[in-house]
Amino acid sequence: MSAPAHALTRPAATSMRSYSLRDSMTMLRRNLKHMLRYPSMTVMLVGMPIIFLLLFVYVFGGTLGAGLGGGSGGRSEYVNYVAPAIILMTVTATVQGTAISIAMDMTEGIIARFRTMHIARVSVLTGHVLGSVIQAMLSLAIVIGVALLVGFRPAAGLGAWLATAGFLAVVTFALVWLSVALGQVSKSVETASNLPMPLVLLPFLGSGFVPTDSMPDGLRWFAEYQPFTPIIETLRGLLMDQPIGNNAWIALVWCALIALGGYLWSKQLFDREYSR
Repeated sequence: MSAPAHALTRPAATSMRSYSLRDSMTMLRRNLKHMLRYPSMTVMLVGMPIIFLLLFVYVFGGTLGAGLGGGSGGRSEYVNYVAPAIILMTVTATVQGTAISIAMDMTEGIIARFRTMHIARVSVLTGHVLGSVIQAMLSLAIVIGVALLVGFRPAAGLGAWLATAGFLAVVTFALVWLSVALGQVSKSVETASNLPMPLVLLPFLGSGFVPTDSMPDGLRWFAEYQPFTPIIETLRGLLMDQPIGNNAWIALVWCALIALGGYLWSKQLFDREYSR
């Protein structure tokens, strides 16, 4: 009596998943070694949010902090307000590096070489995604450390910090997949460095640096409904032990949509390159 068809295919499917996982770990090691070999990229990605942090705290912090406190606030109040936006900017800066790395692989021919090798297709992109998430977590630790040095005083307990870490991992994962697609669609490394720039600028057009109710009507409408505002408000609520309201759910829905859209777009672009 012959075995059922599903019994014959189950080992093959298990073996395929095992190969995909193994190849993804190999590609992850490749990207981590590349990150260690060229630390200047990480320094540049971490340096930008730190510069913005120092600029807004020490140059604008006194004036903007007074506006937040109705005249009684100051630099110490403003650093607590602006830190979540700087934390998000750290993530967007890191994913900008992801787009650049993808574009370098596409333009330098390494992807064409991978096509000739017996490896799982998904592993090439997965290695970049996992490597970028790890790089972002390290960058976030550095930036949060600098923020603490300049006066950031979060009120979060251990549980809130763990929730913050998980939430930042979700946000990073979503934006990384979008940047993987942007890197593939770019014709050059220079284009890849410019395409994710709106991600860096969106915190300025939200509640990251000033409350949205201080903006003109049209800009305020955009600021309140763009995806980064609920993300920033969720981070602010978690770190400062403030009510979050519906912001967390709205932010997670945005992250799911961005991650799914970025993944499907990336897969379509990568499969098209493979078919050539």
